[in-house]
Amino acid sequence: MRNRLAGACWLLAAVSFLVANVVVGLAWEQPRFSWAEHNISDLGNVTCGVWDSSRPRPVCSPWHPLMNAVFVGAGLLLALGALLAHRALRPGRAATVTVASAAAAGSGYVLAGLHPADVDENLHVLGALLVFALGNAALLAAALGRSPLLRELRTVSALLGLLGLAGTVLFLSRVDAGIGVGGMKRVAVFPLFAWVTVTGLRLLRSRRSRPLS
Repeated sequence: MRNRLAGACWLLAAVSFLVANVVVGLAWEQPRFSWAEHNISDLGNVTCGVWDSSRPRPVCSPWHPLMNAVFVGAGLLLALGALLAHRALRPGRAATVTVASAAAAGSGYVLAGLHPADVDENLHVLGALLVFALGNAALLAAALGRSPLLRELRTVSALLGLLGLAGTVLFLSRVDAGIGVGGMKRVAVFPLFAWVTVTGLRLLRSRRSRPLS
């Protein structure tokens, strides 16, 4: 039961986050939302206008309350899922790092949702850094795990972790690689949600709240 609840939390977090990115983006009119130009955070900005002096872009998100609510909700679900999945991911330090890092990344989303970028940029950036650094650290740690479940997902964890790490470095360096800086931010962020989707589906198939074998 514990494993299934963890899997359900992670799947709901991933689905709600992706759906909100699409739906809230579609609500934009002037300007139209661009996954290449705009950051995910722009969906949560509460005011309309030109935003970000280092990379100026027009931002106007009519459904920002929904996006910020999803930031908070998805973050809580990520953290709760990580804590519930601990038994299935252990033993070993790598499993502990995976759980702690995933939970901290979830707290980063909560922080970002409670403090939109145009309301409190410092706290929002702190939340984003937790997502970038610890979200991808969770995947790389998972690739080193010794439990049956983590060994089964080792290749997926390593590839997604390296992809997210590369996306983070390139995004922070403002290198768009042809997909826009906003697109690169998604390369940094989405691997965690891809991983919890794969892992969550595996957990949902389990029948007992002990390490999967």
